[in-house]
Amino acid sequence: MNKSLVRIKENSMLFGVCIGIAEYFNLDVSKIRIAWVISILFFGTGLLLYVILAIVLNKKEEEYVDDIKIDLLK
Repeated sequence: MNKSLVRIKENSMLFGVCIGIAEYFNLDVSKIRIAWVISILFFGTGLLLYVILAIVLNKKEEEYVDDIKIDLLK
């Protein structure tokens, strides 16, 4: 299965961009969130990039059929 960068709404704070990036690169989500905050505070481009990614990235949803979890990419 091909790995793709998606937004994950489950357990997310805002739009699920940080969780999607953390899952894609196999990192801890708190490290990604800290990097976003630093980029917003010091560089100013982090907020714009976050909004762009929230619009552009597909949303990963999960569907349950007969108690079996199925990942859907929408």
